[in-house]
Amino acid sequence: MMSFANNPNKAAWYRYYDSRGIANISSTVTPAHIRHGYEALDKNMQVIQKNRAYSVEADLKQAPQRAVQAKQHENDQKLKRAYNNSNIATQKRNVALQAIKKQIDYQQTQLKQLQNDRVQFKREEMEFTRKGKAVPANLKNNLAYNLNNLSSMKQNIQSLQVSYLNTQAEYDKIIARLKVIE
Repeated sequence: MMSFANNPNKAAWYRYYDSRGIANISSTVTPAHIRHGYEALDKNMQVIQKNRAYSVEADLKQAPQRAVQAKQHENDQKLKRAYNNSNIATQKRNVALQAIKKQIDYQQTQLKQLQNDRVQFKREEMEFTRKGKAVPANLKNNLAYNLNNLSSMKQNIQSLQVSYLNTQAEYDKIIARLKVIE
């Protein structure tokens, strides 16, 4: 194991050149070093690292970009805590989509039953009309109730289909981002 004292890449001196081109060397980094930019030197005075001068203007220009990066990093950490990795997110997506698909299938079965009931009610209505009899009020009520239920069921199915697509798109974004940060 190598100790810090024997590490040849350890900075021993810091040098900067002032506005007149005069070299200034010290064993610590001072504000003047940061303002002018400096070089880290090893004990043999060989340059091991160069650091650019600090620029307030450049720092201010980069501030919005750093804020966006910080927000993205924060969001990435939330995703990591929530899902851990893309495989877990994929599993959760599949479970969520399967649950919505089951709801859609159930609603479609109910829709088919309502459509079959409607056909039966219409046949009964036509039979009364063919015989010249008045259509009973309960049959009219059943037809109206059936029509309302059909409309409501179709809206529910459309809403579930939109929910399915939105859920899929949202998880796809999450999975893609997790793959980037893994």
